[in-house]
Amino acid sequence: MTDDTTTTDESTAKRAVVLLSGGMDSATAAAEAHNRGYEIYALHTSYGQRTEDRELECARRLADELDAADFLRIETGHLAAIGASSLTDDDLEVADADMDSEEIPTSYVPFRNANLLAMAVSYAEANDCDAVFIGAHSEDFSGYPDCRPAFFEAFEQVVDVGTKPDTEISIEAPFVEWSKTDIAERGVDLEVPYEHTWSCYRENEPACGTCDACAFRLQAFQNIGVRDPITYAERPSYVGE
Repeated sequence: MTDDTTTTDESTAKRAVVLLSGGMDSATAAAEAHNRGYEIYALHTSYGQRTEDRELECARRLADELDAADFLRIETGHLAAIGASSLTDDDLEVADADMDSEEIPTSYVPFRNANLLAMAVSYAEANDCDAVFIGAHSEDFSGYPDCRPAFFEAFEQVVDVGTKPDTEISIEAPFVEWSKTDIAERGVDLEVPYEHTWSCYRENEPACGTCDACAFRLQAFQNIGVRDPITYAERPSYVGE
C-alpha cells in the first residue's frame, strides 16, 4: 500500500526544467520554481563564454542547494563558433557598463535564448516536466531581443506545435516584467545563496565590477541596501545612475 502511494505521489509531482546559468537571475528563477512546488531539473550550458568554468561551479552548487532531481550540463561550441559576441569572441572587448544605452550590447549572443530553450524543452519533454523556467527580466529585453515577453509567448507556441500531442510544457519567465532590483529583493526573501552565483562577463575571480552584468547586479543590491556577497575588483556606486 505504501509503495503504491509513493508511486502516485511521484507521478503527480510538478516538475520543471530550470535554465541554471549560475547567475543571480537564474538562481532566483530556480528558487521561485522550487517555492511554487516544482521538482527541479537543472540544465546548464557551456557554450564558450569567458567565465564558463566559474558559472558551471556555481550552477552545480545551486542545484545541490535546491536538492535538484537532476543536473544536466550540455557543452556546445556552436554559439562560440558562430561568434559576433564579446562573451565568446576574444577579439571583441567586453565593454564597460553604459546603463542608459538603448543599443544592443556587444555581449548579446545571437539568438542564444532560442538555442537554450530548445534544449530545455527537449530535456523537459524527455522527463515529463510541466514547465521550463528562465530568469530573463525587463532590463534584459531593453538590450537583448530574445528576452522580450513577445519572444517567450511565441516560443511557447512553437513548443505547442513541435512536441507530442500529450505534451504540455509552459515557458515560465516569472521576472520578465521585473527590474533587477525586484529580483534581488525577491531572492533575499527566498534566501537565495547569492554567494554561490556569478554574473561577471569578464573574469572568473574576482568579478570586475564594471561590465554590464556587474553594474546592474551591484545597482540592484545597492538599491535594496544589501551588500552583494561575491568578491569584486572594485565596487562602484550605481545607485541613481
